[in-house]
Amino acid sequence: MTAQATPLQIDDSAPDSVHVSGALTFANAASALDAMTAAVARDGRQAIDLAGVTRSDSAGLACLLAVLAGAATQGRKLTVRNMPAGMHLLASVCEVEALMR
Repeated sequence: MTAQATPLQIDDSAPDSVHVSGALTFANAASALDAMTAAVARDGRQAIDLAGVTRSDSAGLACLLAVLAGAATQGRKLTVRNMPAGMHLLASVCEVEALMR
């Protein structure tokens, strides 16, 4: 029996950041990308806080990179806060850490 993943939640109630929690994986990356993109666009958000992310894979990392790239094309720089260790390790292996600074 496998444990069920925590559903992804995007919380943009903080004035300067978007809080992401739950699993950020291939299963929900497309919808997560849409939700995160919309959330960071509201009121000039400056950070994405990943403290609540319980599980991530390469699709989750790609989603995060796409959100950062989208903001950059609009001349905005987003800070990534509290990246989970597994996602950080994957970013390191893929040599994309510099894109998240």
